[in-house]
Amino acid sequence: MNVLMHLTATFAMLSLLAVGGGTAVLPEMQVVLAHQFNIDHMHFVQVYSIGQLAPGPNMLMVLVFGFQIAGFIGALIVLLSFFLPSSVLCYFAGRLWVRIGENPWRRAVQNALEPISIGLMASGVYAVAKASINGPLTIALSLTSLYLIMKTKINPVFVILGIGLFGSIAMRFFGIK
Repeated sequence: MNVLMHLTATFAMLSLLAVGGGTAVLPEMQVVLAHQFNIDHMHFVQVYSIGQLAPGPNMLMVLVFGFQIAGFIGALIVLLSFFLPSSVLCYFAGRLWVRIGENPWRRAVQNALEPISIGLMASGVYAVAKASINGPLTIALSLTSLYLIMKTKINPVFVILGIGLFGSIAMRFFGIK
């Protein structure tokens, strides 16, 4: 199959599976990129981290993968394939949702989708953590950043940048892993 058609099919499918947001499909995306496009786990985590720090929607990081696989055309294909199908689906679902009003099964559907969305997002967090926490230093850095984000009023961007800088220095100059 042509690489561009493969990118289109892959990211359109991931788009429609992203119940609860893009984080919900991170495990599937990681597996697909590893097996079909030879992108390893560490590279995936690095691109995901950049997506978290960049302004705007964090799932714009998929453009980086499209660019690395097929250049500018690949990035454009991935952009349209990942964001267009779910946007169209949400548009029509939203119109239907408003039209059905306060129907009792509407609340039942919402109640059923809430734990599914939470579970899918948790699996995305687990997939990224499993690939990026790989030694005592990364465990300590992860727990420190979690503590600082949860217990202080420091902007999470500064926490992530500071922890990343500290980890980079520790790994490069002191050889700590």
